[in-house]
Amino acid sequence: MRSFGAGLLAPLGVRTYRHLFAAQVLSLVGSGLATVALALLAYDLAGKDAGIVLGTALAIKMIAYVTIAPVVGAFAHQFPRRGFLVCLDIGRAGIVLALPFVDQIWQVYVLVFLLQSGSAAFTPTFRATIPDVLTDEPLYTKGLSLSRIAYDLEMLLSPSIAATLLTVISFHWLFAGTILGFLASAALVLSTSLPAAVTPERIGGIQTRVSYGLRLFVKTPRLRGLLALHAVVAAAGAMVIVNTVVIVRMKLGGNESDVALLMAASGVGSIIVAVMLPAMLKIWSDRTVMIAGAALLVVCLGGGASAANYAMVAVIWALIGVARSMVLTPSDRLLRRSSHSVDRPAVYAAQFALTHACWLVTYPVAGWVGARFGLDIAFSVLAVFALASVLIAFTQWPQRDPLELDHNHDTADHEHSHMHCEHHQHEHEGWEGPEPHRHAHVHHQIRHRHEFVIDQHHPRWPI
Repeated sequence: MRSFGAGLLAPLGVRTYRHLFAAQVLSLVGSGLATVALALLAYDLAGKDAGIVLGTALAIKMIAYVTIAPVVGAFAHQFPRRGFLVCLDIGRAGIVLALPFVDQIWQVYVLVFLLQSGSAAFTPTFRATIPDVLTDEPLYTKGLSLSRIAYDLEMLLSPSIAATLLTVISFHWLFAGTILGFLASAALVLSTSLPAAVTPERIGGIQTRVSYGLRLFVKTPRLRGLLALHAVVAAAGAMVIVNTVVIVRMKLGGNESDVALLMAASGVGSIIVAVMLPAMLKIWSDRTVMIAGAALLVVCLGGGASAANYAMVAVIWALIGVARSMVLTPSDRLLRRSSHSVDRPAVYAAQFALTHACWLVTYPVAGWVGARFGLDIAFSVLAVFALASVLIAFTQWPQRDPLELDHNHDTADHEHSHMHCEHHQHEHEGWEGPEPHRHAHVHHQIRHRHEFVIDQHHPRWPI
């Protein structure tokens, strides 16, 4: 293993993670270039109605994320991880290849849906793979910080890279950068040796499989709290993404550079916390850090309504970045802690869908309320929404949240592949074959204690 020291870069010493992280960075850069190119393509096709086209494309993106991710999460385990991720990268590159040649707005919508459907399949599967690569939790935490830094740097640097390229090439060539990013990502994933996905056995039909991750989310208290915290992030993030340009141009009388600086302030705040977070989580619990971050977001939304000058808005935007990172960076630790490896594709896909459903609510609120009733009202409405979400998280995610729980098992009988363990102790007649084997068997009533997650043997959270 190559040495990167014991600091934040330590996960890069793991070859597989190093290649996956590089693949993520290249994919993000390509996606960032595509975002700029798509905006220019919309203007090229629709002129003054470009905003409507982009708004519709954004809504289509969220709909694809919410609907496609759970379906993919239900069946992703049936494909080899590496081959599945590589095919999705190549498929997304092929879709982008068609974008420069469209001449109708409806074609943009179709291609955006297909492209974002690929992302809805790729991103949760990619994230669900990382815990099996970085099995040590402190190392995994540092890996999450690196991923957060990569996301924020992409938001900061991609527009600058695109602007530089546009001085020498037309915007259509930005799509070529996206294609190269996806193909390079595919090559890096192909160069790794990923742990094989284990195929789960689940009782029920397609609907049961598709909803499995969503049901696990709903039944796990810390994940219900996590969903509420994501709603807070979506409330603040929607104001930043949708209304930064409106605040700068209409309220503060600034220019495009001022818009970029405000977005940069939010990104820098997020990066600073991502660097500090592994040390913070050694002192405070995930719950303490994440709820504190969400509470700070509520304060920022409340303060945004009264921000009277550029300096005040810049401070609020930087604090939003700080608070957003406090919530988002540790969130994958909760998913890892709340699921078996075999169930992670479904759980990560459910989280991906549910969090983007929050954005699907807050985006139009930030835009429509701000446009019709004013920015101060939009800040206030989303602040109330965020405060209610923090209170839900505080009550749903108990302060005492041990991994091991005492719990009862009622008598039950069913059939699935198994090995003899504390859940499977029964007599054999000789025909059952070597373990793991499959046959009808009875679970006798017992009470015991171990690390508890929702699965087919533990369908309800202990009270």
